[in-house]
Amino acid sequence: MAKFAVITYSTYGHVTALAQEIAKGVESEGAKAHVFRVPETLPQEVLEKLHAPEKPADIPVIKPEDLVEYDGYIFGFPTRFGNIPAQISAFFDSTGGLWATGGLYQKPVSFFVSTGSGGGKETTVRSTLSFVAHHGLIYIPLGYGKVFDKLTNVSAVHGSSPWGVGTIAGSDGSRSPTESELKTAYIQGSEFAKVASKLAAPATAKSEPVAEQPAAETTQEASDVKKTAETEVKNAPPPAKTEKSGCCVIV
Repeated sequence: MAKFAVITYSTYGHVTALAQEIAKGVESEGAKAHVFRVPETLPQEVLEKLHAPEKPADIPVIKPEDLVEYDGYIFGFPTRFGNIPAQISAFFDSTGGLWATGGLYQKPVSFFVSTGSGGGKETTVRSTLSFVAHHGLIYIPLGYGKVFDKLTNVSAVHGSSPWGVGTIAGSDGSRSPTESELKTAYIQGSEFAKVASKLAAPATAKSEPVAEQPAAETTQEASDVKKTAETEVKNAPPPAKTEKSGCCVIV
């Protein structure tokens, strides 16, 4: 059974809410999903001034060495001026040992975001591609295929894009993910698991070795084929009369 890590940084809980739905989507496809959070880099006094709630006790902090235990990753985080937050950047920077050993090479990865106003939801994911390329990860975007109706719906505000599901928190963090955004998160988890589980599956098909024929037997077969071809040529009927027409020959 494939096992995937949903790795988050969340200040006010919006990313955590999406992560829980993504994990449900992953597990709907028969895979395992574990939700983690990266280490906080802000001091407690700053978090208090931001009125940030306590981190969920049931979501453990992940360490870089934990990544090798999983078959793929779905990272979620808020945007910071169209870029990833410092906490995610610091975690990415801590994976240098895995980069040197190819520990994440060709493992699947996907992303989701939370923004204050909707701005930066695509560029934030794009800013991760250098990390993806250096590790040789395989990026699986959300796309439009399974969520076309949700991404093209202009009658309601939503924070998603083909790069990944998203929510809009509002400038003060007061807006919660909508039912549509949570459903999109579930779909992203499900679709990711479908593809990523195939990439994680070990190759089971074995090619059968081709049996070598004895040299004498092979030579005899070649001789028989040659004789048959010569006989067919001798017994072939004469060619039909042709009629020439310009540059072409009509039979």
